Amino acid sequence: MASQLSRITVNPDICGGRPTLRNMRIRVADILDLLAAGESRAAILSDYPYLEDADISAALEYAAASASHRVIAAE
Repeated sequence: MASQLSRITVNPDICGGRPTLRNMRIRVADILDLLAAGESRAAILSDYPYLEDADISAALEYAAASASHRVIAAE
């Protein structure tokens, strides 16, 4: 499966520099919040017709990558 992370953009002039999808004013966090609330991909795409299914995949991939970091125990 090809990475969709190129769809994630960070621009200090858009949404305060938070990660967004394709330089639009829809934050990765907005998509993740909708999914966490139980919204389906189809419902999100219907409510936000300028989004593409790959944008939702990109948000999920970004979240997975952000959550996957090494924890190093302090000695």
